Amino acid sequence: MRIFEVAVIVFLFNVPFGYWRANVKKFSLQWVLAIHIPVPVVVALRFLSGIGFAFITYPILVGSFFLGQFAGAKIHNWWLRNLNSSASSCLPCDIIKAFGFDFKKNILK
Repeated sequence: MRIFEVAVIVFLFNVPFGYWRANVKKFSLQWVLAIHIPVPVVVALRFLSGIGFAFITYPILVGSFFLGQFAGAKIHNWWLRNLNSSASSCLPCDIIKAFGFDFKKNILK
C-alpha cells in the first residue's frame, strides 16, 4: 500500500471516533479513549502496509488522524444542528436510526 492509501484509511477510521469524542465531556475517560483507541490500528497499518516509520510518513498520517477526528466532530455538530433528532455517541447507530430502524423494537419503521 502506498502512503496515500494508508492516510485515507486512517482518516476514515478516525471519523467515528471524532464523532464519539464530540459527544463526551472534554478530558473525560471516554474523550481520552476516543483519541487513543485508533492509535494501535494506525501502528498496525504502518507495519502491514510496509511504509515503515520514515520521517515523511509522520506528518501525513498524523494529519489524516486529526483530520478524521475533526471531521467526525463536525459531522456530530452538523447532525445536532440540522436534523431534528438527538445524536448519540455512535455514528453508525445514528445513521441507521436516521433511516428508520428502531433499536428498541429491532424493526424498521
